[in-house]
Amino acid sequence: MLSQGRQLVTAESCTGGWIAKACTDRPGSSQWFRGGAVVYTDELKTAMLGVRPQTLAESGAVSEATVREMAAGALGRLGGSVAVAVSGIAGPDGGTPATPVGTVWLAWVARSGAGTVTRTQLHRFEGDREQVRLQAVVAALTGVLET
Repeated sequence: MLSQGRQLVTAESCTGGWIAKACTDRPGSSQWFRGGAVVYTDELKTAMLGVRPQTLAESGAVSEATVREMAAGALGRLGGSVAVAVSGIAGPDGGTPATPVGTVWLAWVARSGAGTVTRTQLHRFEGDREQVRLQAVVAALTGVLET
């Protein structure tokens, strides 16, 4: 990030700020990390990041549509040049047959010329709550490096 002169922002649900913590654990991160939003509830996803209530109602909080809007909202409201968003079900409960525990959606959006480029990934992580969350953090930061 720093070598490219870009700045990162985060929008986190199931990771609860762990991505931001991992970033700020690095000395000098204030030069490339702007900050982030922890939006655990649907209400805050809407209020802080502009996720549309219709998106949440139709697609659910753990969906490609929601993380796309979370990432776009973080970039638009928090600034920076790259945003990462994550929403998932870390467990041990909360899963459904369609969206089991370990389901995590990630989105990255980067400014590119006059517009933005967005990409998403769906993961089905194995393990307990801590393991699912850690895998989500690693996937999020790996994606940032690839963005």
